[in-house]
Amino acid sequence: MDFMDNLDISIVTIVIIVANVIMSFKGFDNRGFFEKFKFNVGSIRRGEQIRMLSSGFLHADVTHLLFNMFTLYFFADAVILKLGSFNFVIIYFASLIFGNLLSLYFHKDDYWYSAIGASGAVTGILYAAILLNPGMSLYMFFIPIPIPGYVFGIGYLLYSIYGMKKQIGNIGHDAHFGGAVGGYVVTLIMTPSLFKTDLGYIGLLAIPIIILFVLYKTGKLK
Repeated sequence: MDFMDNLDISIVTIVIIVANVIMSFKGFDNRGFFEKFKFNVGSIRRGEQIRMLSSGFLHADVTHLLFNMFTLYFFADAVILKLGSFNFVIIYFASLIFGNLLSLYFHKDDYWYSAIGASGAVTGILYAAILLNPGMSLYMFFIPIPIPGYVFGIGYLLYSIYGMKKQIGNIGHDAHFGGAVGGYVVTLIMTPSLFKTDLGYIGLLAIPIIILFVLYKTGKLK
């Protein structure tokens, strides 16, 4: 890989991060702007579909923004190196939409429900990175030993299901889950060869998705 390859990899990630920073700080300073472009079920159902996209570039505060952007920057290259910048962007936005679609589905009758943040898109990139590199090691601040990527991915989505069921915190667990599903599905569509080389990991990473489906069908999700 030469210098220009590294430059290209950095640019696409930086452009997305800059867009998030600009939109988020605009929202911090202008409440009207924030309210106009956040995810809100009632507004979306009245036809303001732009919120499905724009809400992914707004954040609650600087900490929320930094956490999402740091995570994106950390995992972006793992996807770009395997699939290229264009496909990375497709996965990012597909995950953002998947996440908001799942939120809209679960909260379709909660016209008051609102949400913001790039978490769905970022989780999609995270899950895509794990799917492409299932043996990658991840380190958590409170765990001194490396965690295999696929173990982290499964655990994260199981926690998201628990969070959805128990409504833990002011967190859009359904958007996180939907984003991960988006990253998972789109990455497999782009890289069908994974079914030959990593079928076992594909099956393991699908476990939380199957669990969510079963819980929903049996009425045990809420």
